[in-house]
Amino acid sequence: MARQHVTRRLAAILAADVAGYSQLMGADEEGTLRTLKAFRTVIDGLIAEHEGRVFGSAGDSVIAEFASPVEAVRCAAEIQRQLETRNADLAGERRMYFRIGVNLGDVMVDGDNLLGDGVNVAARLEALAEPGGICIAGSVYEQVEGKLALGFADLGEQTVKNIARPIRAYRVAPDGPAPATEAGWGGTDPLPLPEKPSIAVLPFDNMSGDREQEYFSDGITADVITALSRVRWFFVIARNSSFTYKGRAVDVKQVARELGVRYVLEGSVRKSGERVRVTAQLIEGATGNQVWARRYDRELSDIFALQDEIAETIVGAIEPELGKAERGRARSRKPGNLDAWDVYQRAMSRLYRYTREDLAEAQGLFQRATALDADLGPAYSGLAEAYYYEAVYGFADSVAENRDKAIDPARRAVALDTEDAGAHCTLGRVHYLRREHDEAILELETALDLNPSLALAHYGLGAALVFSGRAGESLPHLETAIRLSPHDPNMGSFLVRIADAKFLMRDYDGAVKWAIEALRQPNFQWSRYTVLIAALGQLERADEAQRYLKDLFRQRPDLTVSFVRDTHVLSDPDDVAHYLDGLRKAGLPE
Repeated sequence: MARQHVTRRLAAILAADVAGYSQLMGADEEGTLRTLKAFRTVIDGLIAEHEGRVFGSAGDSVIAEFASPVEAVRCAAEIQRQLETRNADLAGERRMYFRIGVNLGDVMVDGDNLLGDGVNVAARLEALAEPGGICIAGSVYEQVEGKLALGFADLGEQTVKNIARPIRAYRVAPDGPAPATEAGWGGTDPLPLPEKPSIAVLPFDNMSGDREQEYFSDGITADVITALSRVRWFFVIARNSSFTYKGRAVDVKQVARELGVRYVLEGSVRKSGERVRVTAQLIEGATGNQVWARRYDRELSDIFALQDEIAETIVGAIEPELGKAERGRARSRKPGNLDAWDVYQRAMSRLYRYTREDLAEAQGLFQRATALDADLGPAYSGLAEAYYYEAVYGFADSVAENRDKAIDPARRAVALDTEDAGAHCTLGRVHYLRREHDEAILELETALDLNPSLALAHYGLGAALVFSGRAGESLPHLETAIRLSPHDPNMGSFLVRIADAKFLMRDYDGAVKWAIEALRQPNFQWSRYTVLIAALGQLERADEAQRYLKDLFRQRPDLTVSFVRDTHVLSDPDDVAHYLDGLRKAGLPE
């Protein structure tokens, strides 16, 4: 059958939609539709004037193509200027702000429609824009720089939904009046931002319709503030300041400016019968962009235990998201203008890619950060982590050397701040890499005493228990790690440790299930294969094991039973013998 020809072309794609459209409709359907129709007349006219073509329109969204990226951006800026003028004539609650994204990319032609990543990326950029704002791709910026009387702010590489590669993004600052979301705040000067990631927690809204339930939403807010304050690398606004905003309709960007923070957490609580629903979202203060959002539904049995659980879960989810946001911010800064914290965050972005080259580069950056600031504890922890992952993923020239290189910076981080849960977590994991399991368990338990929401410490303690012959005790910690950080970059390790525990508990079917889940996660890790192969060997499914052995040998042709015995950190003699026996039964060579 002949391959069907697909017509492609390069196009500048403009995507726009209304910020908060559902909320506007909920407040006034007819008035919102009238405003939308009037604004669409303006938008469609400007697109035609700038030689563009609308090829998609549904509800509040518009998508158009342009032959020229310069014309696409010029059109976007003019749209925002004219809509701002029209918004000035509307009451505040009826004003309508569009977000606009512009991308330059290859598209597929399907009649009058256009398809493909070139279109999808424009939609993702639109979601990154603030209300009344414009966000463009790096490919567009390269074409328009110096050709338009506009300002551009580099937002760095952005990871967006359903797009495999990060997107370089820029915020456009049109000349003329700024959008209302960027207006001043009564002339109040902003407070300087702290060096550490800074966050304010606004009082969670009580949506239950019952004033008597106010204590519950206030209790969750206070618990979240307390739990966040235990994360040593956060700067957290105190409860008394946060609660001055209780009961007020506030603009998150104004709150961030007034309190001098980079991030704001807001949420709501709705209690109904014996169930409670808590929602939370993390907002970047400068742009108003949502960094993270989650909803929690729980049974209302022990109300105080429930408050603690929700607070810990929210904090456990926020910490990695804040880390990602901070790494993106550091990447966007110019290399000649980096302080120790920025260098550290750049190193962290390399660390979490888990490739041989990135881990080597991370080591150099962590060392540079400690040279700039000899007291920056997290940079020492990061250096230890880089050595750790080099050993775990099989990139180290000598695993034994990496074990030795990792211990000193890990100890230095703890010495600099004995209250840093992350430092104790790293030291504990380095200890079990060195088969020093008693020391590992002590450090990891200390980490969890300091921060019960630290997912990586729950994982580390679970792993140490597995490696030391206490597999049955490990599962609650490993399961908690997954619950606290369901999108963790270490998920493959979380899952393979559960597979190890199942194997050592003689639940071979369970080990197969969890190992296969681990193999579906990014990055190669030889232990994900070996526990699966050992379980299949014990189940006498040697033919199936051979398929996975072939996959393993394609990536590690030198892997043998001897390598596993020398490298794996299992320490209980019976566990080691049982594990190696399964590998031999499956056909792994000595």
